[in-house]
Amino acid sequence: MAELFSDDWMKAYMEEWNKEPEIVDALAKINFSSNIAYGFVGDEQPKGILVVENGKAMSAGAYKDEEMNWDLRASPENWNTWLEKGLGMASLGMAYVGGKLKFKTGDYGAMVKDPRMAGPFVKSFTVMGRVST
Repeated sequence: MAELFSDDWMKAYMEEWNKEPEIVDALAKINFSSNIAYGFVGDEQPKGILVVENGKAMSAGAYKDEEMNWDLRASPENWNTWLEKGLGMASLGMAYVGGKLKFKTGDYGAMVKDPRMAGPFVKSFTVMGRVST
């Protein structure tokens, strides 16, 4: 078991991400490439980063000042809830509007309006739940 967003946890997440065709194949169709950082509200920097090229996670680990396109933040309690229960489109909207999920970097509005991105984004929370913490 690894600490949430630690180097080991992020590497395990990358493996799970790449096993999920609803993420990899869907994002490959739109040539989605991004550096996605994850962390906790109130921290200066994110804890972990996932580097995605054409839908596939190419590297992952502890965040070390890499450039990022997305920086997702929430409290440890909220992350743990989403890891246990997943997140749907409705609960994603409620989490964002209610301030439980913060996009420190990245355009939530553009992502959620594009089903080619929104579906895989929501699925990524289910995939996170497959990683032991």
